[in-house]
Amino acid sequence: MTANTNQTFTSVWDAISSTPQEAANMKAKSLLLMALQKWLAKFEGTQKDAAVLLSISQPRLSDLKRGHIDLFSLDTLLNMADLAGMSPTVQVKLPRVARAIPSHKPRAARPARRIATLA
Repeated sequence: MTANTNQTFTSVWDAISSTPQEAANMKAKSLLLMALQKWLAKFEGTQKDAAVLLSISQPRLSDLKRGHIDLFSLDTLLNMADLAGMSPTVQVKLPRVARAIPSHKPRAARPARRIATLA
């Protein structure tokens, strides 16, 4: 018997990622990967030309075209988007209220330790 939960997620990455941080990383990677795929579809040179322009090998270009997102880091995708002339940017949305981290509590002062000396 399985539990029936009707959860709603903002994106597929929110549904399948282990943490909100992982979901944010995957969202950024997927946006970059899709933009690069659109750029490749409009690119007027050969695949070899595109690979050289993006500073990657032709097999790597094939991975990009096929959407193998797991094979690319966020840094790599940002660099390729920049090389393609896309001028990628990062947008940060601050929360309305800054909250303290609940698990963070100031430490109580530790008592001074005595250091034993050998005479």
